[in-house]
Amino acid sequence: MSSGAIKPSMGILNPQGGEKRFALSRHAASEALGFFVKHYWIIRWDCRDEEPYMQHVVPNPCVNLVVEPGKTLIYAPSPGKFSYPIHGKGVVFGIKFKPGGFYPFLRRPVSSLLDQPLGVRGILGADGSELEKTILSMGDEQDMVRAMEKLLLPKLPPLDDEVLRINRIIDFIADEREISKVDQVCERFQIHIRKLQRLFDQYVGISPKWVIRLYRLQNAAETMDRSLPVDLSRLAAELGYHDQPHFIKDFKAVVGCTPDEYRRMVQDS
Repeated sequence: MSSGAIKPSMGILNPQGGEKRFALSRHAASEALGFFVKHYWIIRWDCRDEEPYMQHVVPNPCVNLVVEPGKTLIYAPSPGKFSYPIHGKGVVFGIKFKPGGFYPFLRRPVSSLLDQPLGVRGILGADGSELEKTILSMGDEQDMVRAMEKLLLPKLPPLDDEVLRINRIIDFIADEREISKVDQVCERFQIHIRKLQRLFDQYVGISPKWVIRLYRLQNAAETMDRSLPVDLSRLAAELGYHDQPHFIKDFKAVVGCTPDEYRRMVQDS
């Protein structure tokens, strides 16, 4: 198990603004759990003397188990951004499973969780209130991770080779910025589009089309987060869009504002 935090990366919109309000750390899973778990994440904040702040996140295609006061649940990946209000003082602990990594625990399509977050007792054998009382009261982050691993390890399902295949596919989508169509993925991995769609419905919870869209728009937001002069027409082309209006439409649908509006927000933060 890692003794240090892994530096946060993609997903958080306008991280320059967020880092002034909260601290986010990520911790690696133990070797035994690493097949299923991408990392653990912990957010802490103390904004009692500040105005409430809304943090927006474009999700990765991963299931998250979130331990939060009164709201401990397991969430499927979302096809759009989600927003979290930062106010007062608080801490939230989470498990981010690898893409497909939660299906072996669930044994039913992950898409079934899209609008119905799952309670934790069936997976961990403990109620959410128990987790909140135990884990969120710990001051040391490594103690929090160890406590969660102690619950997870006895529940480990058999290894599933499909999880490896899904991670190879999603790594390809994430790394190759010019990938914009599902057909390109099918060609690269020699898989029929309907089989790929069924695989993603079962293991990931959202379609391969949405996974591609989320990564491309994360790429766009990350480029603008650097606060460099950005040619939006060129950026759209680099991300596989044939025209700028299509790129703007997708960006607004997922992020909630146009690329120009997002760029101004980053510059003003």
